[in-house]
This record gives sequence, structure tokens and C-alpha cells, in this order.
Amino acid sequence: MQALLGLLILVTGSHCLYSSNSDVIDLRPNNFDSLVSNSDNVWIVEFYAPWCGHCQQLTAEYDKAATALKGVVKVGAVNADEHKSLGSKYGIQGFPTLKIFGVDNKPEDYNGPRTAAGIVDTAINAVSKKARRALGGKKSSGDSKSKDSKDVVELTDENFEKLVMNSDDLWLVEFYAPWCGHCKNLAPIWASAATELKGKVKLGAIDATINGVKASQYKIKGYPTIKYFAPGKKSFDSVQEYDGDRTSSDIVSWALEKLAENIPAPEVAQIVNEKNLRDACEDKPLCVVSVLPHILDCQSDCRNQYLKTLNNLGEKYKQKMWGWVWAEAGAQPHIEEALEIGGFGYPALAVVNIKKMKYSLLKGSFSYDGINEFLRDLSYGRGGTAPLKGSQLPEILETTPWDGKDAEPPQEEEIDLSDINLDEKDEL
Repeated sequence: MQALLGLLILVTGSHCLYSSNSDVIDLRPNNFDSLVSNSDNVWIVEFYAPWCGHCQQLTAEYDKAATALKGVVKVGAVNADEHKSLGSKYGIQGFPTLKIFGVDNKPEDYNGPRTAAGIVDTAINAVSKKARRALGGKKSSGDSKSKDSKDVVELTDENFEKLVMNSDDLWLVEFYAPWCGHCKNLAPIWASAATELKGKVKLGAIDATINGVKASQYKIKGYPTIKYFAPGKKSFDSVQEYDGDRTSSDIVSWALEKLAENIPAPEVAQIVNEKNLRDACEDKPLCVVSVLPHILDCQSDCRNQYLKTLNNLGEKYKQKMWGWVWAEAGAQPHIEEALEIGGFGYPALAVVNIKKMKYSLLKGSFSYDGINEFLRDLSYGRGGTAPLKGSQLPEILETTPWDGKDAEPPQEEEIDLSDINLDEKDEL
């Protein structure tokens, strides 16, 4: 039936898809400015071609939306195949294209679902936005990038390669247009996400209307478009489209999931001096500190089993961006004292918040399951904490890194008793 409809349209010439009694208003070059451009009303306008199958499929839903919005929002349609001047004026490159007029100085693209409910929801939101702006007494600035969005990196054709492509960081980059309404709505959300992700993921923004080299290279056809650049070595082929929702929490969650997929598990570093402890833990939200038995009490196979457990847990919790360190029993006595480690024997483990100078001590089993349960409770905000003794990090002693080998127990000195003369009274 659809194919027959398309054939009839082609045979009979270019005609409007909507009947004369439809609530969809037929728009043409001779009435467009007077009805739409110079109007105070909010309009949703479809640019279509009668032979377009997707346009034919949209007809019934668009009709329903027009009826539902009657008296609230004007709904119109342009046969852009017949009236090519209008299509060209508004940059129509495919059919159907829906645009919203009357909210901003320039029309916005409709990017919602092609259903009556989706169209109605978007139209109501547009009216609400226009009313809120009128209530505030002024329109928002034409520049969609708020100047106080200090954590959003401003990108250009000139600095893009250096800052993004030659960086080891994970980047999300928004390609925007200053006049784009959706971009303006996204601006505070993007800024909030950038602040929350600071130190983990870089968020940038590039005005695609004046930075045409990058906009063309990444085939930007609509605004805003968000692209994902993986951490580490980057290539043009590895760039992906952001496919999450456009709320601050969704952007943060999506970015952290990508970060977790790509970041390596943290190294479980032996504490051998103050510098390597600070490198491993100082800028981390938490630091997992283990004290393993002395090598004479637990040789290489035994120690490596403990380290394997810690490495596996580091992999599991790598998205938390924690630090992981260990020391041999007795090698760092000031750390043991500050964390009250040793009273339960070895191995022992504590989690430290260096910024707050607080810690929590593992009371359960030093095993994968026991430590996992302990860390899981901490990550959910459960479990008790205690203040770290002193107002600063405990003193760290300079020690020799473990060479990965077993240790030889100290040899007792043999005493030759043959040269000792014992008197009878000395005999036992």
C-alpha cells in the first residue's frame, strides 16, 4: 500500500501529504514569513518530500500531534521538494527534517522521537522555555558557552591536535553552534559534568561554526554533537559517537564507564620511601595499605599469593582510582603504629583517606572475599573510621625493594667444643 501511495504521488505530481481538513498548516514561500518568521507563536515545521517513505510514515503521527497542539503550538509542513528555496534557506539536507521556530532567533533542529507524543512533549517544552525567558525579562546570551565554565576546555582548529589527539587523557568533546538552542540547554549540564570529572576525564567544547576544519573532519551535521576520544594513543578511526543521555549524571556515568574500560589496574607498590608513597596515594580518594608478613615467615610463593589477591582486587576496583601499597612487617613501624596494624598479626590491611587523615582497619579475613566485602562496604559509606594519629603522614623509612626471592634464615655460628676443658666440678 505504501509503495502504491508513493507511485500515485509520483504520477500525479508534487502534492501536499496533508489533507485540506488537517490541522497541519501548508506552508509555502508566499506565506512562510508572515505566518512563521514574523510570528510570536512557537511553530514546529516539517520539511518533507512527497516521495519520501519516511515522510509518508510520519504523516499520521504528525497529524495527531497537530490536533493535540491546536491552540498551543502551530504545526506546519513545507513541501521542500517543490519549494526548494525554503529548503535551501534553512539548510535542509534530508527528509523529513523538523525544526522549531519562535524560541530563539534561529530555528532549532528537532531531534526527538518521530511520534505524536514525542513531538507534543518537545513542543510543550519549547513553549515553557519561551515563557520562562519572557518572565526573566531577557533572552539568554547568544554564546552557548558560559564563561564561568572553567573546567570545560575551549578547543579550536589550532589547539585541537595538541590538547586532544596528542594527549593520553580520555576526552569528551562537544561540537556546538552558538545559536543552537539544544547547545544552550546543554551548556550548564556540560559544565557541571566537567567539574565532577575533573582530574579523571577532560571535557572540551568547540564552536563548529567557526572551526570548520575539525567540524568537517569529524563530519558534524547537527548540534550539539558529542565525540568520545579514548585515553592513550589516539587515531581518527578510534573516535566514537557519545550515545548516552544528556544529563550531567548520565554524562559522568558514561565517561567513568569508558575510563574503567581503558585504564590499567593500579600497581600495588611496595613502600620504600616517602616519595613513592606520595606518588601512589597522595592525590587518590583512598589508599589501600597492606602489611605483609616478614619474608622469613612467608617466603616468595606465600608473598606472591597475597600480592596476587591485592592485584586482583585492584583490577576489580580500578574505576575508583584508589592507590594500592604494601610494606613488609616491621619495615615501616611508624605506619603500623599510626594505623594500629599488627595487633591482629600479619597480613593486615587498612584503607586511608589522606585528605581527611582518617582510616578504617580490616577486621575480617585477609582473603579476596574478606577484603572485597570490606572495600565494598566502604565504597557504600558503611564501616567505621578512626582519625590517623598525628596531623600528618607518619615518618617513612628508606628501605630496599624486595627482589622477589626467598630469604635465607640467618646461620647460627657453630661452636667447636673440643678445645674446651671442663673440670669435674663443671660437669653436669
